[in-house]
Amino acid sequence: MDKLKRVLSGQDEGSADGSGILERANQASTLAWGTRMKGFLICFVLGAFFSILATCLLWIPGFGLPVFAVLYTSGNICALASTMFLMGPLRQLKTMCAKERALATVIMLACLVLTLCAAFWWKNNGLALLFCILQFLAFTWYGLSYIPFAREAVIRFFSLCM
Repeated sequence: MDKLKRVLSGQDEGSADGSGILERANQASTLAWGTRMKGFLICFVLGAFFSILATCLLWIPGFGLPVFAVLYTSGNICALASTMFLMGPLRQLKTMCAKERALATVIMLACLVLTLCAAFWWKNNGLALLFCILQFLAFTWYGLSYIPFAREAVIRFFSLCM
């Protein structure tokens, strides 16, 4: 019970396998709480702004979809980076690769790249839009994994609708 209290309060000395050293180094290099909150808010607001701006510029004839793809992808990257200010980059990467999030992470990152490829390299507007939609769904599914029982509730909701 004492070990659990130390872990929850952040006073754990680490384990014998050396991961405690890495964790302590990460904690020693972290920013102050206020700075982390400012970084989180700036990145999150910037991500939301890029996503909203992308949606507005989607309807411009001729070059709307490539601009949309870039801004929407940039918005998702900013939103993802915002959580690194709260958790720290190392912990963020560990949680992204956790068993319950690994598939959503891979799909989300692949769709980020494929959106840009479809918009600029392949010049296929339909694929770019499809990958943006898949980006949104994967990012939503990834985000729901942080809320206890949220994924199960969404699955139950859609199974009831069917």
